Amino acid sequence: MSRIGKRPVAVPDGVTASVDGQTVTAKGPKGELNFVVNEEVIVKMDDDGIKVDPRDQSKDARSKWGMSRTQIENIMTGVSEGFSKSLEINGVGYRAAMQGKNLQLSLGFSHEVIYEVPEGITVATPKPTEITVTGIDKQKVGQVAAEIRKYRGPEPYKGKGVKYADETIFRKEGKKK
Repeated sequence: MSRIGKRPVAVPDGVTASVDGQTVTAKGPKGELNFVVNEEVIVKMDDDGIKVDPRDQSKDARSKWGMSRTQIENIMTGVSEGFSKSLEINGVGYRAAMQGKNLQLSLGFSHEVIYEVPEGITVATPKPTEITVTGIDKQKVGQVAAEIRKYRGPEPYKGKGVKYADETIFRKEGKKK
């Protein structure tokens, strides 16, 4: 039994939400997002928000119940506040800079890494060693941050590389004589 699926999704102030069949659409100050809910789940609009229920008590319907409610909550948060991920760059000579709409990364390779930022995502570099990825779609923000981190992930000995700001790197001790 999903405990998170039982709660209705509240519609924040300034956001208009509508349910059309299996499609939930939210429009807010940051933009517009929609989510098509799986057929195993029933979606209804109530006075206290959007209610999500499983179609029956099968394992498949119950497993998609909480996920559907969380996805709907994410689009409500996205169109009202947006999502953000911060990355840090550690290493001598490692830095990032915006070059037009592209992100230019110096990560110790023989060449500069150019990352093309997709539509709907904003990337900023407040410092040469910090990258901030923002947008209204939580999945896209996380995907872009993961792609940037993948160019040079943090290594365990010196901690050099690109890491999430809230990530802790398990450090290893080097060789001993």
